[in-house]
Amino acid sequence: MSPLSSYRNLFSLTGALYVAVAFLARLPLAMSQIGALLLVSAVTGSYGAGGAAAGATAVVNAVASPFAGALTDRVGQRRVLLVQSVVGAAGLLWLVLAAAAYTPGEAWWPLVLIAGASGAFLPQVGTMARVRWRPIARRSGGAEQRLVDAAFSYEGAADEASFVLGPALVGVVAAVLNPSAALIAAGVLLGVFGLWFALHPTATVVPKRDRTVAAVAMPAVLFVLIFAQLTIGMIFGSVQAGASVLATEAGEPGLTGLLHALLGIGSVTAGLAVVAVPEAFRYENRLRLFTVALALLSLPLLLVNSLGTLVPVLIVLGLAVAPSMITTFTLAERISPPSRLGAAMTLLAAATGLGYAIGSSAAGRLADWGGYTPAFAVTIVGAGLAALISLFGARALRRAQAAPRTVPEQAV
Repeated sequence: MSPLSSYRNLFSLTGALYVAVAFLARLPLAMSQIGALLLVSAVTGSYGAGGAAAGATAVVNAVASPFAGALTDRVGQRRVLLVQSVVGAAGLLWLVLAAAAYTPGEAWWPLVLIAGASGAFLPQVGTMARVRWRPIARRSGGAEQRLVDAAFSYEGAADEASFVLGPALVGVVAAVLNPSAALIAAGVLLGVFGLWFALHPTATVVPKRDRTVAAVAMPAVLFVLIFAQLTIGMIFGSVQAGASVLATEAGEPGLTGLLHALLGIGSVTAGLAVVAVPEAFRYENRLRLFTVALALLSLPLLLVNSLGTLVPVLIVLGLAVAPSMITTFTLAERISPPSRLGAAMTLLAAATGLGYAIGSSAAGRLADWGGYTPAFAVTIVGAGLAALISLFGARALRRAQAAPRTVPEQAV
């Protein structure tokens, strides 16, 4: 089955409308962090306050998401997503109202608390969509695994695209109108498409865990994938910090978002192509190849000395990002008990968010000391750690794929 045929057959199972709704529903998560950053910075006049608000949104979401994912395993996606969409949208609008009422000179920490509270309820739509694809693919009557592989390739590319388009939308709306309008737009998108995604019939195809049966523990080897995603998150955060410093030194700070988007362009392209990888190429071997490629392709960042030299390096580096992420999520789906899949997927998403915060913070501190080159060194460290984790964890991942997924293992 060719890649185009795989995607065509996959999308025919749900219809193009579902695919569009699921994509639009994930944009608010991508918009919320930079939206909070711009809004709080604008009203307080403090970049530190804006950074704290953005960080609170990201970290609280990363901490809360696995609990929400575990809850979807117990009660189903629909009820959890309905609450998240309504409360999350209300939280974003609450932050806008609080910012409007803010008076210069007041303490800004309440804005940070509100940003964190809104982050707790922003749904991880991409992870929930991944959980739905296995039962959806069973309707095909054949080639189920190939369709699931295509689904995870698409979802990885869609996540990457959302984190390129989301910040871009915020930047455009903030420039044309104001930062408040950008965050209102995120709230409206969540209120409309988040609810639509929650109410879509596919929300009911994921089986709930039988409450009369003891929960099956997730395999300990899942930590290999969690740490791999943490290091990939470090790459995102450190690249953004390093690009920001370089653009500022070049007198073009407004190009930061565009430079970060270049990483996503290569990533989306490669992500969509992953479905063409032969099934005989085992997933643990794919992870080793893609993460080693990450490590090697990150090394030219040490040679970057201008915006012109950064552009091709980021595009090429992006070619290994989405394939690595797609493989970690696919492996998680293959080794996790079906009754705990929501929790497993959101743990990986949370690890990505925490890694982003770690990478951004570490790169920012090093940039204060030595500029953009030390910041990019964090990217190289993250990529190197990802390669080491995949190399040393390959054997355990191979065994986990061969083991029955219904047998309790050491709990996470």
